[in-house]
Amino acid sequence: MCGIAGLVSFDGLQPGADAVATRMRDVITHRGPDEAGLYCDEHAALAHRRLSIVDLSTGQQPLANEDGHVRVIFNGEIYNHGDVRRELEQLGHRYRTKSDTETIVHAYEQWGDDAVHRFRGMFAFALWDTRRRRLLLVRDRLGVKPLYWAMVGSTLLFGSEVKALLASGLLASEANIAALPELLSTRYVSGSETMFVGVNKLLPGHLLSFEQGQVRVRQYWDIPTGSENSEVGSQNSNGSPKSFVDRFRTLLEESVRLRLMSDVPLGMFLSGGIDSSAIGALMARMVDRPIKTFSVGFKDRAFNELGYAREVATAIGADAHEVVIDDRDFFGALPRLVWHEDEPIAHPSSVPLYLVSKLAREHVTVVLTGEGSDELLAGYGKYPRIALNWRAGTIYQRMLPKALRRVIADQLLPMLPGRAGRVAGRSFLAMERTPEAMFLDNFAAVRLSDQSALLQSASRAGQPWARAYGSSMAWFNRPPEGSSLLTRLLYADMKTYLVELLMKQDQMSMATSIESRVPFLDHKLVEFAATMPDDWKLRGWTTKRVLREAMKGILHDSILSRPKMGFPVPFARWTRGQWNGAVADVLLDRRTRERGVIDSAAVATLLQDHRAGRTDGWDRIWMLLNLELWFRTFIDGDGVQTLPASPAAPHGALQATA
Repeated sequence: MCGIAGLVSFDGLQPGADAVATRMRDVITHRGPDEAGLYCDEHAALAHRRLSIVDLSTGQQPLANEDGHVRVIFNGEIYNHGDVRRELEQLGHRYRTKSDTETIVHAYEQWGDDAVHRFRGMFAFALWDTRRRRLLLVRDRLGVKPLYWAMVGSTLLFGSEVKALLASGLLASEANIAALPELLSTRYVSGSETMFVGVNKLLPGHLLSFEQGQVRVRQYWDIPTGSENSEVGSQNSNGSPKSFVDRFRTLLEESVRLRLMSDVPLGMFLSGGIDSSAIGALMARMVDRPIKTFSVGFKDRAFNELGYAREVATAIGADAHEVVIDDRDFFGALPRLVWHEDEPIAHPSSVPLYLVSKLAREHVTVVLTGEGSDELLAGYGKYPRIALNWRAGTIYQRMLPKALRRVIADQLLPMLPGRAGRVAGRSFLAMERTPEAMFLDNFAAVRLSDQSALLQSASRAGQPWARAYGSSMAWFNRPPEGSSLLTRLLYADMKTYLVELLMKQDQMSMATSIESRVPFLDHKLVEFAATMPDDWKLRGWTTKRVLREAMKGILHDSILSRPKMGFPVPFARWTRGQWNGAVADVLLDRRTRERGVIDSAAVATLLQDHRAGRTDGWDRIWMLLNLELWFRTFIDGDGVQTLPASPAAPHGALQATA
C-alpha cells in the first residue's frame, strides 16, 4: 500500500520537473511513510511513497525491468503474483526481487496492456514505457485503490490523491459547481468527474494510455449482469441451492486466504454485523494465533454497538481492541479528514473509521474489512423498500388517474402526523414510478426539493443524475434489456455508491498509514455473486441470503439473524444540542454568505428547526458543513480548518482498551 504521483509530457518536461514530482509525492507521505522514490527523464517523472507490506528489503519503487526501459510505480497488492511469477519465469523472465511490483513490469513486457487481466487484487499503477514514450495508468476492477489525473497543456498529471495534483503548482484549484447538486443528492460525484474542475478519476476497471500527446481511456472489465460469463452462467443455470452456497463459501474463503498475504502484522475491523463477523470467523480458522480485531463505539450508549463486536470477538477467540469516542473527538478530527478525503466527506461514519484505523496502526499495518457485501448481495434495507414501492406503484398508477394521485400527494399526505407522514412521503403514494424518484431522490442526502430552498440559483444545475458518462442513471440503464430491477440497482450502486465507500475506506485508513483489504470484492467472487439469481441475494425482507446460508455452522444464529444496524453516528443529537451553534458559526458567517453558494436564510431556518426538533435535518446540515469546510481547505487554499469550540462540551473522551 503506497502513494503514487507523477507527470508526463510528450513534448518534454520543463526544468525543475523533479522538484514538482517531489512536492506531489511528499504531500501524500501519510500513504507511505517508510520510503520515498523518484525517477526522472526528459519526458516523465515518477514519484512514490512506500508503506512496506511485502518484500520489505527489496521492494523499492519506481521499479524497472531488466534493461530499464519499463518502469512502474504501484499502489496496492497483487495477491496472485506468485502464480503469475512462475508463469513468467517459465517464459524466460528473470526477477531481482520477491515483490509483487516486479510482476507488473514483466507481465507488461510479455502481454502488454492485457497483463491486467492476469492480476487478482487491488491496484492503481503507473507504468512508463521509455521506448514508446507511453504512460499507462490502470485502476483495479472494483475501484478499491484511487487514481486521479488531469491535463495541463501538454502535460499529464496523476496521483493517488487530488492533493498530489494540486501540490504540483501547475493546476488551479477551482470548484466544479455544476457537480454540486449531484454531490448533495447522492453524496458523491459519479463518473469520471470530481469536485475540482479539470481533475478526473480513472474509473474502476479502466485503463488510460498517454502516447504522442493523446489520452485514451478504455474499460477492460465490467461487472457481469447476465450469463455472458460462461463459467458463472453455467454454475447458476444448473446449480442446486446447495451448490450456490458451497461455491460462494469456497470463493469467500479463497478470497480471505489470499488477503492474508503479508510480511507485517495484520488484523481486522470488527463491527459485530454479519459482514465483518464472517470475515473474522473465516480468518480465525486460517491463522495459528488469535487474530487482532479493532472496533469503535460512541460514549453515547444509544449509539454504542460494541456489545455485538465483543460477542463475535469472544466467539472467534480474538485479541480484541476497541476505542470509545465522544463529540469532541468527532468534531476535533473532522476538519483534517476533509483534507485527507480531498472532497466533502460523504458519511459521518468516516470519522470513527479514521479513529479506529488510528488505534489499529498501534498494533498492525494491514486490516481486513467487510466492505462491499451490501452492494454485492443487496444488504441495505432500501432494496426491499424500492422493490415494494415499484410493484405497488405499478398497481397504483393503473387504478388512479394522475390528477387524483397529485391531490393525494400534495394535499392529503402532508396532513398525516409524525412517522406516518414521513413514511407515506417516501412511498409510491408521493412519488412517480421512476428510478430517479424512487431510487435516487428518495434516498438522497439533500433531496431536490430541499436543494431548491438551500442553494442559491447559480448553484443549481437541474437534473443531477444524468449529466455525463458514468452517471447514476447511465449505470442503471446499462444492464441489458430484460435485466431485473434488483440487477440494475446493484449494478448502479457498485458503479457509484460503492466507489465512494471504497474511497472513504482508503482515505481514512491511509490517513493513519494502514492498509485495508476487502475480501468481498475479489473479482472472482463478484463475478459469481453478480450473476446469481436475485432470490439468493434478496428474498422478501431477508437480505444477503447466500451469505447467511454460507456461514451457518460458522457463525452463531444470533449473528446470522441480526438485522443490519449500519453504523449510526449521533450527529443529529449533537447538532440539536451544543454543536448547533458551532455549525451555525461556520454556515452563517460572512465568508460563507459571500461565497454565494447556499441561501443563508434557508440554512438558518434549517438549523433552528433541527434544534427545536421540528425537522430531522442532520443529513442536510452534515453535507453543507462539509461542503463549506472543503471550500475553505482547498478552493480558498487555507488548508486544514478548525471548528469553533463548543463551550459547553466536556473534555474529549477518546479511550482505547484491549
